[in-house]
Amino acid sequence: MTNTFATALIIDDHPLFCDALSMTLRTVAAIQQIDTAENLETGLRKIANGATPDVIVLDLNLPDVSGLDGLIRLRTAVPITPIIVVSSMADHRMIGSCIRAGATGFVPKHSQRDVFRMAFDKIARGERYVPEGVPLDTDPNTPLTDHEEAIARLSRLTRQQARILQLICEGKLNKQIAYDLTIAETTVKAHVTAIMRKLGVQSRTQAVLMAQEASFASVLHDMS
Repeated sequence: MTNTFATALIIDDHPLFCDALSMTLRTVAAIQQIDTAENLETGLRKIANGATPDVIVLDLNLPDVSGLDGLIRLRTAVPITPIIVVSSMADHRMIGSCIRAGATGFVPKHSQRDVFRMAFDKIARGERYVPEGVPLDTDPNTPLTDHEEAIARLSRLTRQQARILQLICEGKLNKQIAYDLTIAETTVKAHVTAIMRKLGVQSRTQAVLMAQEASFASVLHDMS
């Protein structure tokens, strides 16, 4: 059964490309209602405020995130909505990582309209799309790399837990964290326990190492 997309959200920081891509989506997929966001936080805020696009088109290289960081945070926010990555970072390894991290499809930036049409047709049928010639190791069942897994786990933290983890990474003790955040030390301890459970680690040191493995700061703040 083929689904149709009535609404779309484009997350890309280049206005001219957003305009061109909007025209392409209207032409190849008959999508009439298209919203845009210039960075990931704006896109996530639109979703948090009730936006329910049928499909999301995401650039990987945004002002507030880069690489897989934005994709994984977005997939956490919308577990079911198809996400199509449109990026100039189109080597086979990156495409495979995107599919494993939850992308429904990957279209190299500046592809011809026929490529976009093929991608949207395939995704509308409930299939995934990758460019012709990309090897089969893009199977989403392939385990995530350590870096990808670290980002995925960190993305599960609440905003407050992320703030506390950031302070732990700065070497602060529970008492200092409680003072900085104006909360009880027992509350900090409860958050630390929850953080370690979500990250699947046994100690603060392991939590810090996982944050370092992820190597991106945006996942450690302003999350919900």
